[in-house]
Amino acid sequence: MTAILSNITLESGKNPQYSIIWLHGLGADGQDFVPMVDELNLPVAIRYIFPHAPRRPVTINGGFVMRAWYDILEPFDPSSMLRTGIAAQQDEAGIYASQTAIEALIEQEVARGIAPEHIFLAGFSQGGAVALHTGLRQRVPLCGLLILSAYLPLAEAAQTEASSSSRKTPIFMAHGRNDPVVPCALGVASRENLQSLGYTVAWHDYPMQHSLNDKELRDIEAWLSSRIEEQLMNPSVRNRSLGSVVSWECPCGMNPKDDSLVN
Repeated sequence: MTAILSNITLESGKNPQYSIIWLHGLGADGQDFVPMVDELNLPVAIRYIFPHAPRRPVTINGGFVMRAWYDILEPFDPSSMLRTGIAAQQDEAGIYASQTAIEALIEQEVARGIAPEHIFLAGFSQGGAVALHTGLRQRVPLCGLLILSAYLPLAEAAQTEASSSSRKTPIFMAHGRNDPVVPCALGVASRENLQSLGYTVAWHDYPMQHSLNDKELRDIEAWLSSRIEEQLMNPSVRNRSLGSVVSWECPCGMNPKDDSLVN
């Protein structure tokens, strides 16, 4: 059984029926996005889970040990990016290990009585890449994927590994047009890749670098609210019983901290 990642768990109200699992970027920790609990005004009580990535050496940062969802082996190569939409070398083992860890958190929420359709995966930068990678491989659609200043890792593998049911999971992607860490062009290439696979992607870009701004926060709030309200209007999801929930199967001005050259 996969051990549950250490995390910060907060609830915005009593008896939450929705959960957001929010992944931080490289070199940060779960505390990075805790302010979101007070920033976002959503129509229902939410359980927020902010896991801490394991500590590991990061090659591009000289082997320095930091919290990371996977190793970064090399900078993004623009020429490679234009050909494939990805960096040439990726830490496949690390990415899949993080997928397994996040799926354990999803399974925990399901065991608590939260329907998979009421669970969001969110993440910034490297955390957004892991959230996206994981969300595409779920056999039961999630409520949504919130992908901030990130990209689609292992894009070629996604063509065969993405589940057919995950195409029902809507995706919000946001990126800074002047991002020097994860180029906006990589976000655009990821969006186009996802759309070619049949995903619905709400794209937003902003005049900023590798960060978040107030307009993005309000867009996030509006998108999350619309997804929740849509679910509340769907009786088959709203009235889902705990017995049906536990049948889920695991398939296996804020500036977020960024201590890395590439996140």
